Amino acid sequence: MMRIPKPSTSTLISRVKPISPSAPILRKGYASTSAPPLSSASVVTTLPNKIRVATEALPGHFHAVGVYVDAGSRFESSRTSGISHLLDRLAFKSTDKHTDDEMTRLIDSLGSQVTCSSSRETIMYQSTVFPQSLPLALELISSTIKHPQMTSEEIAAQKEAAAYEIREIWSKPELILPEIFHTVAFQDNTLGMPLLCPESQLSKIGVGEIRGFMKDWYKPERMVIAGVGMPHNELVELSQKFFGDIPSTSMSTLASTLHTSNQPQPSGSKSFATVSNISTPSDYNDLVNAKAVYTGGEHYIENAEDQLVHLHIGFEGLGIHDPDIYALATLQTLLGGGGSFSAGGPGKGMYTRLYTKVLNQHYSVDYCAGFHHCYADSGLFGIAASVYPQFAPRIVDVIAGQLHSLTGQMFGGIEEKEFRRAKNMLKSTLVMALESRLTAVEDLGRQVQIHGQKVPVEEMCAKIDELTLEDLWRTANRVLRPTSSSSRLNYGLGSGKATIVAQGPKLGALGDVKRTLKERWGLGL
Repeated sequence: MMRIPKPSTSTLISRVKPISPSAPILRKGYASTSAPPLSSASVVTTLPNKIRVATEALPGHFHAVGVYVDAGSRFESSRTSGISHLLDRLAFKSTDKHTDDEMTRLIDSLGSQVTCSSSRETIMYQSTVFPQSLPLALELISSTIKHPQMTSEEIAAQKEAAAYEIREIWSKPELILPEIFHTVAFQDNTLGMPLLCPESQLSKIGVGEIRGFMKDWYKPERMVIAGVGMPHNELVELSQKFFGDIPSTSMSTLASTLHTSNQPQPSGSKSFATVSNISTPSDYNDLVNAKAVYTGGEHYIENAEDQLVHLHIGFEGLGIHDPDIYALATLQTLLGGGGSFSAGGPGKGMYTRLYTKVLNQHYSVDYCAGFHHCYADSGLFGIAASVYPQFAPRIVDVIAGQLHSLTGQMFGGIEEKEFRRAKNMLKSTLVMALESRLTAVEDLGRQVQIHGQKVPVEEMCAKIDELTLEDLWRTANRVLRPTSSSSRLNYGLGSGKATIVAQGPKLGALGDVKRTLKERWGLGL
């Protein structure tokens, strides 16, 4: 499974005001709140051990359920780097109740999808099932979370598979450059920790390190169980049955503040011998509240064998709680773009700026698209392009010109009609994505993790409708032209500098990219 992150619709959530509880208490000891009646009712119940259970009543012939753990590569250190990747691969193997073969047969008997995936800020265990199979699906997920065997044979096999996966991804610039971009943008901290396990770590990580990581981060208060389609009471009872015995954490243990929104913010093949520590140290206290520190920087990979020059230029974006997150998402939709071969037909971005202003104008540009990654306390925003080498001397100015055009009223700037089109495209993307039950349950689980409740899609669409061109210009200047430390984003920890990553032949033709951005276009510090 590829782990290079894709933009998620759940990253468009802004801070919302607390909503008065209206749902009845299900049982003594369970605290419940409900979302406003703008869409299918969503309800959140907190179990006695602090696990939150959320459901949304979407009718259908099957259910979707997931367990979302507030863990991932941003919570890794140099010692534990790569464990989230391996946990992903070790899911649904042998447990104290089932052998590996039995687990496979039981999953097949569900006739559904059962998956695990890791990202920078969460590890997700998800399944779509027929209603009668919901108890078995939750039992299998709880078993792989609470009682994995992690035999030496399983760990060795998954390390070999991970090594192959890592080499495959590193051989494809379109997959590995977004990952490298993160490591350069957030050097040696949080969001810059590699999503893929470094090959050098494979021989260092053993069962002790993996179990130690799970002990630190798989705490009940860091877990959300979400479901779509089933009665809320049913999922609460099943969650209590299969997860209620996880002991709650002592009140003296540090709790994460990353997801709170009330803080002030400025506007080849190898053999992998495993060494396992007898007493595994913990990084929890150091990392649980560690904020992302955007550094920016440059990284160039000269490769004469590449047919294209690949260039990513970006800046620090906004954290999930920033009120301008909708404006930044609209800017990314406005940029749009894609590959030069085809836009896929009407409604697929043919009239976005990077198609009309770049791909349709410069035939040596093979790919050009805007990107927007949003996290709990920071983000990334920019443009990625792949061009034939003869166009390399011009591509920096082309990208910079498109970013500059977002910052104010000017010739070639944002027109009212494309602004309205971008808002409609963003709203339709949000609404249509939720037609998938797996997307809907992930959206529910992640929103409860981040906000403690579900923000209805109608509320998101309303906030998009309220945007003006002035909002977009102001937000673009916040991101692209942070003029002083007081105006920098996300607690003012970032450098305000550009992040530049390139790979391909004869990269010297790009010139001094940072200087061009700053002195010719006024972008970045």
